[in-house]
Amino acid sequence: MSAESKTALVLVSTEGPVTTLALNRPDKRNALNLELLEQLLAAVAATEANAGQRVLILRGEGPVFCAGLDLAEAASPERAHRSAELVAANLRTLSATRLVTIAAVQGAAVAGGAGLMTACDFAVAAEGTQLGYPETRRGLVAALVMTFLRRQLRERDARELLLTGELIEAQRALAIGLVNRVVPPADLPGAVRRMADAVLQGGPEAVANTKRLMNELWPRSVVADLDHALAFHLHARNSPEASEGVKAFKEKRPPKWAPGSQ
Repeated sequence: MSAESKTALVLVSTEGPVTTLALNRPDKRNALNLELLEQLLAAVAATEANAGQRVLILRGEGPVFCAGLDLAEAASPERAHRSAELVAANLRTLSATRLVTIAAVQGAAVAGGAGLMTACDFAVAAEGTQLGYPETRRGLVAALVMTFLRRQLRERDARELLLTGELIEAQRALAIGLVNRVVPPADLPGAVRRMADAVLQGGPEAVANTKRLMNELWPRSVVADLDHALAFHLHARNSPEASEGVKAFKEKRPPKWAPGSQ
């Protein structure tokens, strides 16, 4: 039996030991504003606090998983710092939770949206999905997501994604290991549920401890890397280059980069 409750920007549904959280700004391509980020963080924490829950599925309402940060808000100096902190907190929470997390991705997962996907344990993408990290094209640094990409991808693939800022198709993402599965769009919910059911075959404590040990075996923790990356992220966010990049994106024109700027 399924129970569903709705907040302004996050939909929460439960079915047995599986909770699904849906980003709910479809008219804005589920862009991440402060309110959505705050509600998502709270929803993940509430799910983890429920001992009966073992798997968390993250998806987006509408045709797009998540188009990234709400750039209008990100350009606001008084909100940019809080936005960056909330992005880091969400990535940290999704990565560190005892819950096994699965991103169900359709349409597009871009920038911060792709970041949420990479912080999950698994990612299943619908055919035709566009994925990528175009931050450099906005004068920004994809610092926070770099924490996860350096763990998941070969270095040359990570460099290609991050330095060119080009979006890639789901099949290319599968080939380089950015996602686990690519399925027809109509099959996405079923494929994600099958993955959740496979996880549920394992002992709850054994699965949680396996995830915990995998996180701890890296020379530096995700938390330490995120804290280091956040400084780079904030420096870029507050730079003149970011101001021009975001403005150019909103005005649908090429950015006018200052020569020799660093």
